[in-house]
Amino acid sequence: MDPTTRFSKRAEDYARYRPTYPADAVAAILDGFTKPRVADLGAGTGISSVLLADAGAHVFAIEPNAAMRASIPSRSDIEVIDGTAETTTLPNRSVDVVSAFQAYHWFEPDRVLAEAERIGRKRVRFAAVWNERDERDPFMREYSDIIRRYMSDDTESRRRATAVDSDLRQQGWSNVRVLDFRHEKPVDWDGLLGRTRSASYLPREGPAYESMAAELRRLYDRAAESGGAHFVLTTAVHLAERTMS
Repeated sequence: MDPTTRFSKRAEDYARYRPTYPADAVAAILDGFTKPRVADLGAGTGISSVLLADAGAHVFAIEPNAAMRASIPSRSDIEVIDGTAETTTLPNRSVDVVSAFQAYHWFEPDRVLAEAERIGRKRVRFAAVWNERDERDPFMREYSDIIRRYMSDDTESRRRATAVDSDLRQQGWSNVRVLDFRHEKPVDWDGLLGRTRSASYLPREGPAYESMAAELRRLYDRAAESGGAHFVLTTAVHLAERTMS
């Protein structure tokens, strides 16, 4: 499936139920810049764009999917652009930071990093960010086991195999590093089920969906008896810089 269209039927659930990102992670991405201009690639429904704007950035939310773009909040510090990570339509030397939250694994690495160089100012930072389930937590481990039983494709393994650090080094970026931020949030039943419906590789209707929902309900009820369900995540922030000639 074309990655630019696979979320068309999931935009509402994506906007409502996808987890956010820790403030410390956003601060690390913008560290050292004053009122930065950020190209947020694969901005989706604007979860990351809003966080970046709230932290003081002017954000260009680049999103090719019309349903996802329509969910991005309208505000003066976020410019919504119909473009792709490889072809942003932004002018040369126009941004300080290029970010990709939960999206880099859908991109063509050579093309997207070339585009980042084109639109980056003299000093530019690249940030690729993923939320990953922390399966050291018992609830998250059981949740993950259920999810893996119902996956329709290898999106999760594709994400784990993404070699963004190697890609950056090969293209001449420097100071490549990874920062990890743990965050935990209580989740109710609607939030748990909605999170699964937002994933492009999980069923959202039919017998498989009903079976998955039943398993999730049993897991949720057990967690509720022992203090409630919590999503425990690790946010991995991959950072690098480049100075343009």
